[in-house]
Amino acid sequence: MAANMDLDKFREAGRIAGTVREFGKGLIQPGVRLAEIVQACDDKIREMGGEPAFPAQISRNHIAAHYCPAPDDPQLVEKGDILKLDLGAHVDGYVADNAVTVDLRDGNDSPLCLASKMALENVIANVGPGVIVSELGRIVYDTITALGFKPVYNLTGHGVARYQVHCKPQIPNYDDKKSIRLKPGQVIAVEPFATDGEGYINEVGKAEVFQLVRPLKKKDKLDSRIEVFLRATNRLPFARRDLHRHFSSTESELVLGTLRKKRLIHEYPPLAEKEGVRISQHEHTIMITESGAEVTTRVAS
Repeated sequence: MAANMDLDKFREAGRIAGTVREFGKGLIQPGVRLAEIVQACDDKIREMGGEPAFPAQISRNHIAAHYCPAPDDPQLVEKGDILKLDLGAHVDGYVADNAVTVDLRDGNDSPLCLASKMALENVIANVGPGVIVSELGRIVYDTITALGFKPVYNLTGHGVARYQVHCKPQIPNYDDKKSIRLKPGQVIAVEPFATDGEGYINEVGKAEVFQLVRPLKKKDKLDSRIEVFLRATNRLPFARRDLHRHFSSTESELVLGTLRKKRLIHEYPPLAEKEGVRISQHEHTIMITESGAEVTTRVAS
């Protein structure tokens, strides 16, 4: 188990992420620009004393994840949308990750919303040290399919750690038959996705989320401003809108071009099923303790 100081920072990151999740949920109304919602969430995380663990994202309808509006993205929330707001915070690198779905057609207690929400709650009721992660996947699958939907098979929950948003273990959304057991001291993000489609996503469209693939080296020969920006990310994901905080719009594109040419970044495009499909997602971060589990992102809604 990590030292108490570390646990407190995980908890504080969870409090911030959970509070901002509920704040952002309240901003999701027809006619509001998607870009304004995610920027407001990033700003709120900083206002509360944290930093975004990754750029806040808001994915509509058939898009399951990783839709991160560009600063000039004109898209508005529309009546009938189902939107997934996914955001994370860190405190001194200790990460919390969470997500919520807002269904503007059928309501937040719609069967599709409840499928992912109940799957998450059923996992929380059963998670703890020694539990096999494939059993958690079975719980997700059974809950979602009992309501007539499918899980998204090729998306998973994951571990989080200091300055790491995704690490081992993976938490599947079905029984993958693997025998990995959870251990005290691990911190995991469980995120069931429920869909009325086929249950498989693909990369679509333009990436707006980027991440350094390795530590910087002298041989990279980057402009000092670019190097300062990248080192400040601590190799956590960043968005084009983060570049705009430090560079002009034109400069930002030149920076991305340089990083692509030097093969220094990984890009994360949106992940989606086919148009017409609707997907829901709910997510919490959970610390595995000696005697059970603690949900760090649980706050009053």
